Amino acid sequence: MGQRVPEPGMKQKPWQGVLFSTVVLFLLWLILSGKSHPLHVGLGLVSAFGVAWLNASTECCPRRFLLFRVVWYLIWLSGRIMRSGLHMTALILHPDLPIAPRLIHYRTNLQQRAAVVLLGNSITLTPGTITAEVNDGELVVHTIDGDAGQDLTSQRFEHQLTRVFGPPPVPPPPSPGQSQGQAREDA
Repeated sequence: MGQRVPEPGMKQKPWQGVLFSTVVLFLLWLILSGKSHPLHVGLGLVSAFGVAWLNASTECCPRRFLLFRVVWYLIWLSGRIMRSGLHMTALILHPDLPIAPRLIHYRTNLQQRAAVVLLGNSITLTPGTITAEVNDGELVVHTIDGDAGQDLTSQRFEHQLTRVFGPPPVPPPPSPGQSQGQAREDA
């Protein structure tokens, strides 16, 4: 028997989301821990349920969020991490140590909080960069040199995350007689 998909307009019951999250988190815990002792399995199940229950009211992912897109992003991110690791190795082994640290203030167009958090974490996982601050869609990123921040400034990370989370919603056109807002950026 297949799982019943709720009709549009019908909401999924909260316990179904908690149950689904518990199962996914528990399976992930089993895979990552590699422990099969009953005490460890029991603690993993309790932990998975606790995390799922505490986050039951948090909507992190849009409807178009697909698992294979996340897997593809993780593969892409692993490649970027390895590439940056090689770049950092070359910097360290260079006799002159040609570093030029700087802070980049980057405003993202990502709308979902989960997407912005994943962007910040992805930047921090990449050698040579660290997300120092995230505030209202603006990230402050420390880079060891210009090449280390290239994935950020060229919007590669944001483009890949848009493929995972979907494009930002398009605002409705203004009604007749209504003026359009102006964007302002502080220096």
